[in-house]
Amino acid sequence: MVDQGHLSSVEDFAAWEPVLRLMLGGDAERRVARPARVAGRISRSGSSLAHPGRMSSAQQTAVENIRRALSRDRVEEVAFRAEVQPDGRTMLGLVWPSPVVEPAIGYPDLGVLVLVEGARAEPWRQLPDPLPGVAPAPSADLELLERTLRERLPDTVGATEVEIAAAEARLGVTFSDEMKVLYRVTPRWEHWSDDYAAMERVNTAVGCEFTVLEHLYSVDAAIRHPGWDLGATDTISTPPDAAVQGLAGSPGWIGFGSNGGDEFAVDLTPGPGGYFGQVILIDHEQSLGAELVADSLTDFVLGRMSEERRERRGDQLPAVARVGNGHLETVRAAAHPALEVLSIEAWIGEPISLAPVADLPRLRTLTAFPGTLADPLEVAGLTGLEFLELGAEEWRVLLDARAVPRTLKAAAVKVRDQDHLPVVAIANEILALWDRPQIVQTLLEGDLGPAA
Repeated sequence: MVDQGHLSSVEDFAAWEPVLRLMLGGDAERRVARPARVAGRISRSGSSLAHPGRMSSAQQTAVENIRRALSRDRVEEVAFRAEVQPDGRTMLGLVWPSPVVEPAIGYPDLGVLVLVEGARAEPWRQLPDPLPGVAPAPSADLELLERTLRERLPDTVGATEVEIAAAEARLGVTFSDEMKVLYRVTPRWEHWSDDYAAMERVNTAVGCEFTVLEHLYSVDAAIRHPGWDLGATDTISTPPDAAVQGLAGSPGWIGFGSNGGDEFAVDLTPGPGGYFGQVILIDHEQSLGAELVADSLTDFVLGRMSEERRERRGDQLPAVARVGNGHLETVRAAAHPALEVLSIEAWIGEPISLAPVADLPRLRTLTAFPGTLADPLEVAGLTGLEFLELGAEEWRVLLDARAVPRTLKAAAVKVRDQDHLPVVAIANEILALWDRPQIVQTLLEGDLGPAA
């Protein structure tokens, strides 16, 4: 555990006393002679504090003072955990931001430990499958597309063949013939960059907020990665009749415009039921997949949009399985060669063995609620894991046995009440196995007095 000072005002126990009293609420635990434990986060822009009732003005002021101190010193947030004894003795741990920790969204847990710099969950590393012989849509009509655009944009000077070839070389793709027509007609950036009326005419002519040739880009899967907290348990698939491949991004998804928030792209790597050069929509609120909006650029420019809407079908059996808490009753029921993500949730009954999934070739994510595993060392037999979330006691078993899977790219320590303060020390042991920077925690002692 590393103890290091950051902000003198925030590191004063008195600054936290109103916050802790707020979160203790009725103090039921201490009234029956048990320690009370609380956890939360305060950031420059808000706070995540689970508490009953309303904040008093003094408590609101205390939270705002901490937020102002963080903002003043350009610290994004501080996570905290406290254990309060029945007699009032309190140990408060402040956990500071770390470049190797992604905060857990909506939870007071420490967050996800990124063990490999820049690593992303597997769906965001997946490349498109090659589909030789895929053809343009029957509706792709080069003459009609060019005539329509020239009628809408008379007297414009478009790109030359040399300029189009240079754009193809920069992106590493071969454009569809419709794309070449589109950019032979639409004006180059230098002709309209300061002419907003001209921009609007082009946008209206094409049917979206248009991207000029010089600014074309491939939709980058890495940019869409939501972080390991959400990404590790997600999967994708491409059904045999899918028009669009189930991907986060593709070198062949060429973004050529937007609707003000979402991206339109020409799809040069379509699914088995799609067409070369079809137009897809990448939703900015989604991190995986895309939706077919037109079979061709001709259809798109003429306003002939596809009515087909497909839901992504990857995040369910057999690729994703949940055991316990009203889902599957056994791990054996989850065992399938296609299983990628196994989550063992709160479980009433005997601890669970991982033996039925030991040899599955695609299993890459395991999350297990603390206390649910019969033998944590069985984790070492899951040879393809890239993400692992366990309780502190289970991690302790793996660390002591030197059995932490070295295939991991990210990991998380799931917190139960008794694990609140030791979790940083365990996380730092895990990080040390990958020679990653240590997490900084500051420990403060104080006294809140006996339970009311």
